[in-house]
Amino acid sequence: MQSPPIHKLSDFLLDTKRLLCIESEDEHILVRKLVDDFKDQGYSILLFLFSLPAALPIPAIGLNVIIASPLIVLTGQQMIGRNHIWMPKKVQEKSFKTATLQNFLDKAVPWVKRIEYFSTRRLTFITNGSMRNVIGLFGFLMALCVAIPLPFTNTVPSFGIALMAFGVLMRDGLAVLAGMLVGALWISALSYFIIVVGIEGNDLMKDLIKSWIP
Repeated sequence: MQSPPIHKLSDFLLDTKRLLCIESEDEHILVRKLVDDFKDQGYSILLFLFSLPAALPIPAIGLNVIIASPLIVLTGQQMIGRNHIWMPKKVQEKSFKTATLQNFLDKAVPWVKRIEYFSTRRLTFITNGSMRNVIGLFGFLMALCVAIPLPFTNTVPSFGIALMAFGVLMRDGLAVLAGMLVGALWISALSYFIIVVGIEGNDLMKDLIKSWIP
């Protein structure tokens, strides 16, 4: 599971837009297309691409509804240390509009550039070796959370996965740790409301989150 030699993730996203959106004549993009194009570059690229639509506070209708299955499949394989990426045919055949992806990438690149500004190579040992399995475990647990019907259930864990993937790609161990912390806090909060408070905790958490929103 080697990380791709990318210096600026924003440049990669711009190249992705050019190849898949501008130069392509297809109105829809299959998940299979993303997997085939980027699987040789490692899990982190695909995890970042699949988690980013739900991780950032920008509209991505048509993308975030299909991210859960690929995230679970990819993080599960990363967790067990699988070297070659496999994707179920049913997941591969899912698709989204090319125009939706292009519009999302146009809005996402500025956010990624802001994150890049604060990122540098540090604590690189966290992004290599057996730590990849640990990152996969955290990512798998966060991917499972995406399927839970609560406010921000997509956004928070997807942000954690995207941050960890970003850290691996940029060799930024601090970003990886930050993503793990986001995931740990979110999983702890869900566990408390589901186990301690019970099923009613879902409604309580919804009301609590809504009270924070102006």
